[in-house]
Amino acid sequence: MSNSNKTALITGASGGIGYELAIVFAKHGYNLVVVARSELKLKQLANGLTASYPIAVEVMPMDLADPSAPEALYQAVTAKGIEVEVLVNNAGFATYGFFTELEAGRELQMLQLNVVTLTHLTKLFGRDMVKRGRGRILNVASTAAFQPGPLMAVYYASKAYVLSFSEAIANELKDSGVTVTALCPGPTESGFQERAAMEDSKLVNGQQIMDAATVAQLGFEGLMAGKTVIIPGLKNRLLALAPRFVPRDVTTRIVRNMQASVHGD
Repeated sequence: MSNSNKTALITGASGGIGYELAIVFAKHGYNLVVVARSELKLKQLANGLTASYPIAVEVMPMDLADPSAPEALYQAVTAKGIEVEVLVNNAGFATYGFFTELEAGRELQMLQLNVVTLTHLTKLFGRDMVKRGRGRILNVASTAAFQPGPLMAVYYASKAYVLSFSEAIANELKDSGVTVTALCPGPTESGFQERAAMEDSKLVNGQQIMDAATVAQLGFEGLMAGKTVIIPGLKNRLLALAPRFVPRDVTTRIVRNMQASVHGD
């Protein structure tokens, strides 16, 4: 990899916001380490980016829901002598339905990816950043982080963790030269809804939702500005703020209605 360019490591880079973030970083001259399960999709992304921009892209296909994956990824990056200037923890997924009816294994896998892997990677790469006295960490949370989410209970809780964790360590690292940013998009056009099997949810069905490229651009800008929390879009910012002024049980009922299927629960 070229030593003249800084390197950004992006998880979940094969589609959606992660894919668009890879494009934005490439446009700004960053070398990339892209991580996701699909080697084919990552190679296609890498080929397109290296053909368009004077950068290097390292493809690392890996299932980050595997508990051993964070350490394996860190060791692989370190072995190649790659210094990660920006860590983007974007990989994640959701489940949709009643908590007691959903498969336990799937939700535990989601917690591993959305919470444990994100925390572990932040620990591993964040320590190196602190030693160097510089670096940036972008953790992709969600507007789901601001309230409970019936019918997506575990997912909403996982994103609440990401937001709380990011804000806390951003404070801890305030004078270290390392910034930590939580990106909290609302519903976004991507493969997310299909993977969660929630295409019929009122939250996304028939609604105008933000595209992944816009979210990625706003996330990049906020990260570079050193913001701690980024909520793209005025509507999303208002929705995130609203629970502060509404009783919790009312908020929960509203979210339940929004999450419900257009055909009923």
